[in-house]
Amino acid sequence: MLNTEKIKKDFITHLNGKEVCLNFLKNHNGTIVGICNYGARITHFCIEKENKFFDIVLGCDNIDDYMSENEKYLGVTVGRFANRIANAKFTLNNIEYTLAQNNGTNSLHSGQEALHNRVWDILEVTANTITLETISDDMEEGFPGDINCKVTFSLTDDDELKINYWAKSSKDTIINLTNHSYFNLNGEHAGDILNHQIMINSDSYVPVNEDCIPLGFYQAVADTPFDFRKNNVIKNGLSSNHEQIKIGNGYDHSFVIKQENSSDMKHAATVLGDKTGLKLDVFTTEPGMQFYTGNYLEQTDKGKNGKHYQQRAGFCLETQHHPDSPNQKQFPSAILMAGDIFTSETIFKIS
Repeated sequence: MLNTEKIKKDFITHLNGKEVCLNFLKNHNGTIVGICNYGARITHFCIEKENKFFDIVLGCDNIDDYMSENEKYLGVTVGRFANRIANAKFTLNNIEYTLAQNNGTNSLHSGQEALHNRVWDILEVTANTITLETISDDMEEGFPGDINCKVTFSLTDDDELKINYWAKSSKDTIINLTNHSYFNLNGEHAGDILNHQIMINSDSYVPVNEDCIPLGFYQAVADTPFDFRKNNVIKNGLSSNHEQIKIGNGYDHSFVIKQENSSDMKHAATVLGDKTGLKLDVFTTEPGMQFYTGNYLEQTDKGKNGKHYQQRAGFCLETQHHPDSPNQKQFPSAILMAGDIFTSETIFKIS
């Protein structure tokens, strides 16, 4: 059982004049989700099955480890624009904006001073819901507009973690918010995720160049290692000689989620843990989902209980717009007009 009170004490600190803290959401099934306001991040996702307790997200024991230079976006809310923007530039209203370069010549997850590296304000917290807010100033990391972002995490008694995003900008800008949790359905300490089975509800994916920037078109998944329309074991595709697997050092690609009915909410993926039998279903209103297999985790990544996370210790299912959307006009638009409201919802359901 998780000692939540002890863990909370290891997250108390001050950063840039704001108090960092950790809150735990709980439901009637005994499921526990930890939310830290540093990065508006998921720190714990604990499920009880057959009198055993499984924490299924990678994370750290204390706030100091989350602030390490080796930390790999564990559980954070990513924005203003998740994923990569080519050459750290985009044009909007005939104005070219230059962003921070932190991934070669590209922008990744909006630079070092982005939403994942700030202390969010807690607007409301209950036993099973927490709402956080942050404000990013005009031209911060090169993005136009003062932007107000909110995220609400809600844990239901059906073991659904609902994530609702909200944003409003003072200027026309771009927006792409997601969560960067690494899941391991066998438990965060249980080794790699190679034998997990995954289904992705997608007929096509976004191929990329050697810098992981989209080539500008969708590629059919049929007859490729990207065909997850039926359950497939993750390691099968990773052992492929496919050029795209080599480029990404594994899976690090955006999939086009199928719209199966008139509802905005789409079933994006199902993953099954091979040792525990725990199942993760992902639902989203977003057009795409980045499937990432922890390709750049390494033994320097210190996790919970003093253990270190090896390569492929977790996988990410980042519901979002496709990478480089501001420069790829054929992709769904990521533009947020001044005064308009951006909303998005993602659900992680465990069963």
